[in-house]
Amino acid sequence: MADLAVDPAPFLTPEAEDPNGPLIPMVVSLTFPGMDRGAHDLQDEFTRIAFAAVREAGGRPRLVDSAAERLAASDEVFADARGIVFLGGGDVDVACYAYDGPVPANLYGVDRRGDDYCLDLIRESVRRDLPTLAICRGSQLLNVAFGGTLIPDIADWEMHHGGVGEPLFIDERVRLQPGSEIARILGRTDVTVRNGHHQAVAEVAPALRATARAHDGIVEGTEHREASWVLGVQWHPEEPQADTQDRARLFEALVARARG
Repeated sequence: MADLAVDPAPFLTPEAEDPNGPLIPMVVSLTFPGMDRGAHDLQDEFTRIAFAAVREAGGRPRLVDSAAERLAASDEVFADARGIVFLGGGDVDVACYAYDGPVPANLYGVDRRGDDYCLDLIRESVRRDLPTLAICRGSQLLNVAFGGTLIPDIADWEMHHGGVGEPLFIDERVRLQPGSEIARILGRTDVTVRNGHHQAVAEVAPALRATARAHDGIVEGTEHREASWVLGVQWHPEEPQADTQDRARLFEALVARARG
C-alpha cells in the first residue's frame, strides 16, 4: 500500500490574513515513508494549527513541502520571507550526524532527501539572520545543522511520550533557562508542555545553547548563540491540547521579530 500524504490544498489558498503581515514559509513534510492514517491525521491537524497560529499573530504563512516531488529552490523559499518555521515529522536519518551505535529498530518516517533539504534551509535561514522557529523534528534538525548530535531513541521514554496503547502526546514539565529568549517569551521558567518524542538532542551544537530541559536532563529547547532570533523547541505548541496562551505567545514573538 502506498504511503498516505496530507492534502496540500488547504495550505495553498491564503485565508483571511493581514495583507501587510510578514511572509513566513512553513517547512513541513506532507508525507514520509511509512505514514499511516494516524500519522497523516496528526500531520494534517498540527500543520493547520500552526498555520492558524501564524495568521492569528499577524503573519502570512506559506507552505514549503519538504517531501514534494519538486523541492522549491532556496531563493524561491526565501523570496520576500521575513521569518521561517520548521515543523515536526518523521525521524532524522542517523547518517546525518555523528552516530556510530546500533540503529534503533523503531526509527520511523526517515527521509534522507527531506533531511538534507531542511538542513540546507536551516543553515540558509540563519545565514540570512531570519527569525527562525524550529519545532520537534525541526529542533533536532537545527542542532544537526550546526554540528550537534541526536539520541536516536530515548531509552527511558515514559517522561516524553505515551506508552503502547496510550495517546502519544502527554503533558510534561520543562525547566527553562533563566534569561533565555524562550523564558522571556513565556514569562516563566517552569512550564508544562505537550510532548511526544523518542528522539532528542544529545550533544548540543557549538553554535547553540540549551535553554530548556526535562526533569531527566533531556534537552527540550535551544537557541542560537549569535543569530538575532533562532529558537528550537522539542515540544509541540501546535498540539491541540497545548496551552493556547503559550502557543500565542510563541508565534506572536516570531511574527513580531519578523516585522522587524
